[in-house]
Amino acid sequence: MAPLNRTAHKSRPATPRATTLDMVRHACPDTAQAIRISESFGLSVIDSDGIRELHRQQLIDSADALKDGLGEKAMLIHMQRIVGSFVGSAYGAGQFYSRSVTEARDLTTKLANDFRDEDLSGPVGFDSRAQRKREFAADMGLQAHVLRMAAEGAVSAYEDITGETWKPYERGVITTPAASLDQKAASLQMSAFD
Repeated sequence: MAPLNRTAHKSRPATPRATTLDMVRHACPDTAQAIRISESFGLSVIDSDGIRELHRQQLIDSADALKDGLGEKAMLIHMQRIVGSFVGSAYGAGQFYSRSVTEARDLTTKLANDFRDEDLSGPVGFDSRAQRKREFAADMGLQAHVLRMAAEGAVSAYEDITGETWKPYERGVITTPAASLDQKAASLQMSAFD
């Protein structure tokens, strides 16, 4: 039996796409939707503007406290990382919210429901499984919304602090230039001499 060739070329995994504020806005409920969720499920109405402004001001105050000890480039890198963590957290919450809504919808819709009795009331004093899923999705929607507001406040602060528009950090991809056609031809010709 021939030995296995363990030096086969391994393909590089695709680099994940950096998370943008637009992705967060697409995944997380906006203020109007958060209000509809709150009203539909009897939950507290969120102070969206207050959360956004609080986080903006906190980062501005933090940068002000650090400015004497950090150079301009160090401040830029530090703020980039902080804002990136806010945006990443909000996006993760938005994705979880989306999955929760899908599960709630599946259990609520009779055609997509294998348990056909999911919409029946639970035992006295208990909600049905579908109702619990809807309530859980509503909670996750409000959580995603508040994290979106915090991320928006952080992005706004970044612009105030640095004077630049925040963009997610993307690691540069190192590529080796492909051999030119002449180099390939020369290599092929030289192999004829071996």
